Amino acid sequence: MTASSLAKFFKGKRVLVTGHTGFKGSWLSFTLLKLGAEVSGYSLAPDTEPNLYSALGLGQSIKSTIADIRDYGKLSTVFEKEKPEIVLHLAAQPLVRASYDDPLFTFSTNVMGTANVLECIRKNNSVKASVIITTDKVYENKGGAPHKENDELGGYDPYSSSKVCAEHVTRCYIRSFFNPEQETENRKLGTFIASARAGNVLGGGDWSKDRIVPDIMRAVFEKKEKVILRNPSSIRPWQHVLDPLFGYLLLSKKLYEGDRDAVGAWNFAPGEANFITVEELVKRSVKALGKGSYLVKREEGKHETAILKLDAAKARASLGWKPLLGIGECVEWTAEWYNHFYSARDAKTITSRQLELFMERMPYG
Repeated sequence: MTASSLAKFFKGKRVLVTGHTGFKGSWLSFTLLKLGAEVSGYSLAPDTEPNLYSALGLGQSIKSTIADIRDYGKLSTVFEKEKPEIVLHLAAQPLVRASYDDPLFTFSTNVMGTANVLECIRKNNSVKASVIITTDKVYENKGGAPHKENDELGGYDPYSSSKVCAEHVTRCYIRSFFNPEQETENRKLGTFIASARAGNVLGGGDWSKDRIVPDIMRAVFEKKEKVILRNPSSIRPWQHVLDPLFGYLLLSKKLYEGDRDAVGAWNFAPGEANFITVEELVKRSVKALGKGSYLVKREEGKHETAILKLDAAKARASLGWKPLLGIGECVEWTAEWYNHFYSARDAKTITSRQLELFMERMPYG
């Protein structure tokens, strides 16, 4: 799959992105615009300043609705108005540590928000494909081999558990209303649904609280202090944000085209070399930035998984998808983005350049 063929598919397609004001949602919306899609968005307002949504001027480029995903009436109105053909659901409370502070908000947003999206899809005849984005943290993590899609689901903390619930809601709707293999009186013909689970993403434009890359950038560029590491030995499947996003786009295309094998759960993860510790990631980031230092200050009380790995063999074999950026380039591209932004206060130029470089590396398969 080349960038031009993907652009040919998405040109003129009506795509709704929930969570479009977030870090991943902003990158995804910007990418879809570059591919020629007609993009609409539904999300809460950005909760940080600066934020990528505003820095890219997306509010002037797409049909943006600022509202709560838990508001079914408002969401339903947007579906009826925009008549999306493809829905990419990213709206969520996305932080593990924040879920301990407000578990009810986390569950209501991540579970009922997902149910609201799926119910709108069920009642809207325009939708042909949807990818529900969850997380790599949905698995019952026993610290062993990388998780495959059919492994047991678990979820220790409120965030992870809420995403497990979202997976169950998605599976329920597929079986009850969108099952391509089973004739039922409630079945909605021609709509194909999948869930996507990706590892920890890196990239420019993330200023979220309690994420390691934003913590690095705030410490280096704004606070002029050392980066504090809570869990330096934790291992994660680090990948550049564009790698899983293009996986979602490939999956959306398969679903839209009616590929029954695309229905269900998918992992999008980097190669084994990208599974490194938090401390190693910080060392590499400081070196790539050319400035900064760090301090280990362990914090007890809020459980976070020590080792988390995913197996993306299914996406490689069935979608032709593969991660295009190794850990070195993930870190270098991220450092380049923030260095450019903080020196020029310009997000569009560096985001466009990195997106174009990424697409030049295609084709997949």
